[in-house]
This record gives sequence, structure tokens and C-alpha cells, in this order.
Amino acid sequence: MSLGRRTALGLAALLALGGAVALAAQDFPFRGRRARIYSPGEAPRPGFTFCRVFYNQVRYEWMGQGWRTDYPDSDRNFMLRFSQLTTADVAHFENNEPFHAVVTLTDDALFECPFIFMSDVGTLGLSGAEADNLRAYLLKGGFLWVDDFWGEDAWEQWTREIGRVLPPAAYPIVDLPLSHEMLQTLYKVDRVPQVPSIQFWRRSGRSQTSERGQESAEPHLRAIFDERGRIMVVMTHNTDIADGWEREGEDDEFFYLFSPPAYGLGVNVVLYALTH
Repeated sequence: MSLGRRTALGLAALLALGGAVALAAQDFPFRGRRARIYSPGEAPRPGFTFCRVFYNQVRYEWMGQGWRTDYPDSDRNFMLRFSQLTTADVAHFENNEPFHAVVTLTDDALFECPFIFMSDVGTLGLSGAEADNLRAYLLKGGFLWVDDFWGEDAWEQWTREIGRVLPPAAYPIVDLPLSHEMLQTLYKVDRVPQVPSIQFWRRSGRSQTSERGQESAEPHLRAIFDERGRIMVVMTHNTDIADGWEREGEDDEFFYLFSPPAYGLGVNVVLYALTH
């Protein structure tokens, strides 16, 4: 069964409970007020924690919000669905809501996170200390996923910054083939989904997915490997996978078009990161 159908059936079964799951997600402590920033070690019930990286924004991208793009709802919703779609041990708050955290690249708490996530990285600027610490984290076995950056300018900014962390001569960026084991971990990924922001999709008449027109028409799934063949960095370029998580409860059509492939890819990536 394909990724989209399998994941849609799994999520549909959850959402068919009369909306109870969706309502539980919306009743999150961050909803409607400033989100408190939690560190990985603060989870009352430990387990896998979705760790988002705080970074300094040095340029602006249209529709981007720097490090907090899609935050906190995408992180919260992904943790909820990951706990429902897998048997992984997931960190929780005391009220049983899935726990997620924010870390800086110079914080020792970074090394408590086997998986870290960054959004809108076409605006990223790293200090020397941040680049050094991120390199140490990745070479010690850490895993980074970057998402939601569109077009050539954003790609050039990102590759310049990650090149300071992992020199491209030693650690080249490559297109990840759909046959790679990460894309078969739980769901079979047979295409790179292009998920637009829900705002762009609605403004386009619910018909367009490329936020930069022809320049971003092709979504990319790319990676950087270590010397042993382990993926250290995954890049989803010209797509906003996390919006498929963040906006899942806002529009039925958007959900059925974009959330199943977004969750399917996300579950695969995290399971790979936790087992490699």
C-alpha cells in the first residue's frame, strides 16, 4: 500500500473518533499565548523529544519567520501523531500532551537530542561557535533535518552556512534516491511531496504548490552522509513538510492532500534517525 493511502487510513481512523484527537491537540498549553521555551531535559515523562533549533536570522524570506516558522503547532502535532502511528517511547508533559523542546546550538542540551529540526534555513546565520558545536553534534551521531526553504537564494544561503559546518569537499550534499532505506522505514515513500503553506495554497485558488513559481517547481530531498554511510543531515527544499503537520486541523482538503505524505515522510525520517 502506498505511503499516502496507508498514512491517510491511519490518520483517518484516529480523526474518525468524532474529532477527539484533533480537539485534544488544539487544547495544548501553548495555544493562544506566548509559548514557553522548554529544554530537552525538562520533560516530566522522558522519551523521544522533538528538538527545534533556535538560530539567528540574517536575511528575510517571503512568508518565512526564521527559526519559529511553523512553531509550535507543527512540533506538537508531529509528536502527537508520532506517538499514535508508532510504538516509540515519546516524551510527555504531566498532562499527557506530547513534549517538545527548543535548543540553541551552543547549549549543552543539544547533545541530549538525537534529532534536531530547523525551518526556513534560507535565513540562517551561524556564529563560529555555533558552527563548531553543530559539527561536533553531527559527527558524534546527531541528526539534523532542515525544511521549508524555497528557491535559489535560500538554497545558496543554506549551503554556504552548512558548508562552514561540514566542508563540502569531505561531506558533499547529494540527492537522496527514493530507494534509500530511510524512505522505506515504515511507509514506502515513492515521491518527494511538495507541501505549500496553507496561506499560499489558498491564495492560489487551492491549485498551486510551488511558492516561487518555476524556480521552485521541483521539490528536493537531499542529504549529507558521514564516512560510514549514515545520514547526518536531511534537507527538504522547495517544500514545507512541517505545514502538513501544523495545519492538519484547519482545512479538510488541505489535510487529505498534504498531511498524510507529510506525516509519512516525517515518521520515516525520525525512525531512521533514532535507529541509526
